[in-house]
Amino acid sequence: MAGSAYAPPTGLRRERPRRPSGHARGPRAVVPLAAVAVAFTLAQLLLVRPGMGLGWDETVYVSQVSAHAPAAFFSAPRARGVSLLVAPVTAWSSSTALLRVYLAVLSGLGLFLALRTWLGLFPVRVLAVGGALFATLWVTLFYGPQAMPNYWVAVGALAAVACFLRARADRTDRPALWGLAACAALMALMRPVDAVWAVLPLLALGLPRHRRRTLWVLLAGLAAGAAEWVAEAYARYGGLGRRLSDGSAIQGGLGWHFAVVDQLRSMGGRALCRPCTGELPNPVVAVWWFTLPVLAVLALAVAVRARRTAATAVPLACAATAAFPYLFLIGYAAPRFLLPAYALLAVPVADLVCRPVSGPRRTWRPLAVTLLCLGLAAHLAVQLAVLRDTVDRTTASHRAWSRTASALHDLGVRPPCLLTGHEAIPVAFYAGCSSAATKGHNANATTAGIVRTAGRVPVAVLVARGTRVPRYARDWPSAPGGEVRLYYAVPGSGAAAGG
Repeated sequence: MAGSAYAPPTGLRRERPRRPSGHARGPRAVVPLAAVAVAFTLAQLLLVRPGMGLGWDETVYVSQVSAHAPAAFFSAPRARGVSLLVAPVTAWSSSTALLRVYLAVLSGLGLFLALRTWLGLFPVRVLAVGGALFATLWVTLFYGPQAMPNYWVAVGALAAVACFLRARADRTDRPALWGLAACAALMALMRPVDAVWAVLPLLALGLPRHRRRTLWVLLAGLAAGAAEWVAEAYARYGGLGRRLSDGSAIQGGLGWHFAVVDQLRSMGGRALCRPCTGELPNPVVAVWWFTLPVLAVLALAVAVRARRTAATAVPLACAATAAFPYLFLIGYAAPRFLLPAYALLAVPVADLVCRPVSGPRRTWRPLAVTLLCLGLAAHLAVQLAVLRDTVDRTTASHRAWSRTASALHDLGVRPPCLLTGHEAIPVAFYAGCSSAATKGHNANATTAGIVRTAGRVPVAVLVARGTRVPRYARDWPSAPGGEVRLYYAVPGSGAAAGG
């Protein structure tokens, strides 16, 4: 394999490796990677409608820095990285379409930078294919332009592993060390606990005494990114241990839960599977999910045989630890949870996929290439079909929240105002109101406090079909509001609050 496009940069030796032509890192090498990133950005803008509206979690993150609505309750597991990410737009504009375009462009740039860090570790064509494999998953396209943290943990983890490998192979590669610290900080800023799971193998590899420089750099990056989250734990949640405990409780109590089947159910396009019941998706939809770990194992076997183990084994190990808590430690599922694992698997799997094209010419090569192209085309068709259905379904639910907000405005419930009840958090954002809950994971108010507020500003209770109206609101006037019944009190309008 020496001198071929698949020859690695001399394992993890300390001297600067000689890179063969297949590992070129000049300006021309980035063109295919840039093309993948641009195509990814355009696909998001075309397939995930910029006017889709914001989802529940998005409204929480965006409201923290938005001039459009008061900040929603910020529960213990959340981190403020997404709020900082969207602040340049949401601080002055309430346009969801503008926010989607901004995030789509930013996510394309993030993918490009993450792939670029791998130059010199794999051939450019492998990196381009790996980027395309990751970018064409429906879950990547769907969450790339959303104000959610998982995609950013994914690209941060992908780049962090490459920076780690480069720094270990060449002690003079200072940009790799800075990149490792920056990627660790990005992941911890977005989701501190997920960041630790994603880099566990890197922390373990940094333990030997003569290789601890990467360990200290990695720990420094994690600490910098998580500093605000830890400080907030003591300022608002009663300490770090209490925040971690509250976060575990909100997630159903972290412990042994076999969530593999739950994740499989979510592969059909369910944004959140909690409780995760119902039928499994069509096998055609899920076949790629079962194929991915098999391809990963084959990629590792090929890498070991070719004596270039590290560049394949390390991202695979990080993918395994990143996925582990969401497959075995929580009792529900969401497809976005596994985005870091998919990103880390993409490059090693692409290396395996590219071998029939780049290997020596044999009589079976045309057949292998044809079958590979057909398989990838079928895979892409499935991903686009799931994405289309998911976008349609999500858009419909977001429009229902918008209609409820419009109904509230027609009833006189306008800012400043307060909403409570069924799906009050997202509806409150759409209506420009505050939200309150007296029980559950987002509890931040008392019944007495809500009643007092109703004497000063408009208050509405959103009651879903088949649920009871709170006692304090039973005498309030009511009206239909889409999927819910609206019980409201508007001071000075005759719809006065009762006790």
